[in-house]
Amino acid sequence: MPSSDANVESALRALASDRRLLILQWLKRPKAHFRAQVDGDLVKDGVCGVLIAEKLGVSQPTVSEHLKILTQAGLLNAKRVKQWTFYKRNESEIARMKAAIVEKI
Repeated sequence: MPSSDANVESALRALASDRRLLILQWLKRPKAHFRAQVDGDLVKDGVCGVLIAEKLGVSQPTVSEHLKILTQAGLLNAKRVKQWTFYKRNESEIARMKAAIVEKI
């Protein structure tokens, strides 16, 4: 497992994008920001990457890269349902990262 310093660095790099910050903000209250989806519950399962791309106004490959960075930093959890991938905030890791960042600065 990477060191705490590496985790904080990874999270800070992930947060250094307006688009990724927007994604995290929207996923905080998914029902307020996304339309209903056919498969998966917006809150329980997360939001489909397709809906995130649609709301962000970017292509699927572009949003996939943003979501991959957020997931690798531990800020999002990804869940496969059928052919879709759903994304949800990893609240415990976000809280841990906030505390680690505050401790560093």
